[in-house]
Order: sequence, then C-alpha cells, then structure tokens
Amino acid sequence: MIDDHCHLDFADGDEEMDVAEHARRAAAAGVDGQITIGCDLPGARWTARLMQDPARPDSLRGGVALHPNDAALHARGHDHDGTPLVPLDEALAEIADLARTPGIITVGETGLDWFRTSRREERARTAQIDAFRAHIALAKELGLPMQIHDRDAHRDVLEVLDADGAPERAVLHCFSGDAEFARECVDRGFYLSFAGTITFKNSDGVRAGCAEAGPGRILVETDAPFLTPVPYRGRPNSSYLIPLTMQTIAEVTGQTLEDACRSVRATATEVYGWPAA
Repeated sequence: MIDDHCHLDFADGDEEMDVAEHARRAAAAGVDGQITIGCDLPGARWTARLMQDPARPDSLRGGVALHPNDAALHARGHDHDGTPLVPLDEALAEIADLARTPGIITVGETGLDWFRTSRREERARTAQIDAFRAHIALAKELGLPMQIHDRDAHRDVLEVLDADGAPERAVLHCFSGDAEFARECVDRGFYLSFAGTITFKNSDGVRAGCAEAGPGRILVETDAPFLTPVPYRGRPNSSYLIPLTMQTIAEVTGQTLEDACRSVRATATEVYGWPAA
C-alpha cells in the first residue's frame, strides 16, 4: 500500500520515531510507500531537504504547499505568537521553487479551511483563495497532481476548481464529505483520499462517500500523526496503521481486503506515477 499523505516532520508522540523508523514499521505492515507533506515553509523546506538526502529510504516521496491556514497567517504578516512571517507572495514563490525538487511528486496540501476562519475574516478568506489558485496554477505548470485540503468549505472548493480548472489529477485529501459531495467530485474526475476518520463511529457520511466513489477513485492516507484509526484513537498515527483504514474501505466498498488493496495501490500509481505498477 501507499500512504499518500503523512507528515513525517512531526514527532510521533513520546517515541519521536525518526524517518527511517517510520519507513521500517510501515514496510513491515505492507505499506511500502509514503508521501510526506510539508505544508508550511519550515515543513516544505524540511521535506525538500529530505528528498535530497541520499540516505533517505527509497519508499519516501514528498509534497509541498502552504496550508490554507498558513496562507492566512502570511497575509497577516505574523504567526500566532507574533513571530514575523514573509508576505504571502514571497512564501508562494518559495513553495514554487521547492516543488521543483526531485522527489516532490505532488503539490499539497492546499485548499480552503473555513473551520478556523469565520466569514467576518475577509482578508484571511481572500488569502486562502488566492493561495489555492496559485497552487492550482503551479500544479498545472509542473504537471503534478494536487492534494486539496477542504474543511467546512465543500461548495467554495468546488467553485474555485470549476472557475480555474482543476489540474488533471486532483485529490480530495482526508475526504470529509458525504455521498452527494463524493459524486460531485468523482463526476469532475477527482480522486478521494480516506484517512482514519472513515473508521470513526460518527463518520457515516464519510463511509457513504467512500461507497459512492467506488474502486478506481479511492486512495488511502494517515495524515499522520493525526486522525489515528479505531481502535487506537488518542495515540499518534503512523503509516503502519494503514491496514486498519484499508479494512474499513474494503468493507464499505464490498471488496475483499486483498482486492481493495490492489485497487487502491493501482489508483495511487495512476495519480502519482509512483511506485511503478
């Protein structure tokens, strides 16, 4: 399997596993590919350096972008603690440079997050939309797939993608919609990536979205160290727990685990061009 979205630049709880240990445990669980995402400038720089490290496991690839919440902070000019930040246009220019690093195979995560940004925060919302559009253009320019962050912003995400034209391969990272939204995404040719949330008791809508998407449009991720699947909620997530999420995907889509894994693996290769089929 391929974990198409994790954050290896974050420490894994008290264990603080290094990259090699994450990769080793993942491989032991049958997860032989991980895409680590750097979604702020420090994280994106870290990811690019990792891709250039000759000692990194070959099972790792990367993605870079400005998370929508970080785009809003750059537009404001400082972090939550008051630390100065470069202007948004400078941050986006650096992301564009880092995205050209060999081993970076996706632009993401970018998108819209209205969970932390109210309708009254017009400047922050505008910054998120502007950054989203810049990432769309970058993905098209580089011919890379794009991973989309969508939190409480389904309609507006689709509106931006429809207006600008989505990249050829667009992935709704950590899909959080329902069956209707899944159908709208699949009808547009998008892919849906499911995290440990699909195993949560209160995630009937997400499971319905997975069933609606069906084989050929489904990817799997951890978003590690976040969104740990049942029964390990409350502890840090890591790619070696992908089998738990895949079991639920198999059940929801009416497949055997083996068939579901084969299908999701083939879809990952189709989207990212890696690993080879």
